[in-house]
Amino acid sequence: MGKSFRIGKIFGIPLMLDFSWFLLFILITVTLSMDVFPQAAENPWPQAYYWIVGITTSLVFFASLIAHEVAHSIVSKKAGIPVKSITLFLLGGVAQISREASKPRTELAMAIAGPLCSAALGGIFYGLSYLFDGINVYLSTLCAYLSYINLALAVFNMLPGFPMDGGRVLRSIVWMVKKDFLQATRIATTLGVFVLGCLIAFGIYTVMVGDFGGLMLIFIGFYLISAARLNYQQLSMREHLKGYTAQDVINRNLPTIPRNLNLLDLIEGSLINSSHRIYLVTDGDNIIGILTPWQIRKVPQGQWSLTTVAHIMIPVEQLKSVGSSDEASTVFEKFDQLQDDAVVVLQNSKIIGIITRQSLFDFAQRLRILKG
Repeated sequence: MGKSFRIGKIFGIPLMLDFSWFLLFILITVTLSMDVFPQAAENPWPQAYYWIVGITTSLVFFASLIAHEVAHSIVSKKAGIPVKSITLFLLGGVAQISREASKPRTELAMAIAGPLCSAALGGIFYGLSYLFDGINVYLSTLCAYLSYINLALAVFNMLPGFPMDGGRVLRSIVWMVKKDFLQATRIATTLGVFVLGCLIAFGIYTVMVGDFGGLMLIFIGFYLISAARLNYQQLSMREHLKGYTAQDVINRNLPTIPRNLNLLDLIEGSLINSSHRIYLVTDGDNIIGILTPWQIRKVPQGQWSLTTVAHIMIPVEQLKSVGSSDEASTVFEKFDQLQDDAVVVLQNSKIIGIITRQSLFDFAQRLRILKG
């Protein structure tokens, strides 16, 4: 996904719209208005009606996608797992939860809620299409298509291709049986890559026989395979971090700079030849902030000699903090929820160090390599 903007809230969850969604909206609307509905109509409609029904169908379909994600989100929130946002984008919709479920039954309920919602909507729209049949051809056609697409969405999402809903259902079942979350994720990911590979192969076949709708299947397949592997990598790192605390992963190699150092001396003295992306700003023996090249870029070059690091640093008060005894895996999850590149480590209310996103990632990578 790329850039997105907020369009509202639903059940207290921010509803976001990615700019790529407009491409999908146009694609679906044009396909319905110029191909699907003209072929489905027993008698020709006025040309404008194809577009009116096409646009309306697209909008209601996206409302159905939101309902699908809301179903996931409601179950997630009831389980005590916060939902950061729901985003509509090129490939549909996604609910961004703050962390994974801690129990297999919770994951099963969360995963299956969306497809059940889509199946229920499919049934409702089927009933409405039957009700409007012979009364209003436009509403009957609209509801018939919405019934088909929601039922197709439910079936497609239940394919055992992790990280789709069906893959998560499979993982929850394997998790129940094996009692091992990481092993269940590995099995679901492996099977998911195979299923998605079959989806890609089918997409290639449809393109070869002249149906270029298969391009979307190919794109979806590669996107989900990439997401599945990234998800497994992150979970693997989180599992390897178990047993370690924040104090164990403090970044002890960050360079320190005094608060009264001006930017020109910093850049000419060490920054220009340094690979470090974060500096600790100190006042005597105390850490009072951090400085990154992003803060320096905001200062005009002519002002470097007149600007001290203290003026542009990020004060530690603005950074999120963790306790020295907090689990390292919890810190990993915190970075998933934050935009910050560093967190402060506290011991008895005193700052004892900093953990950066990159240093935690490198620590987890080393553990993964050593443990195999």
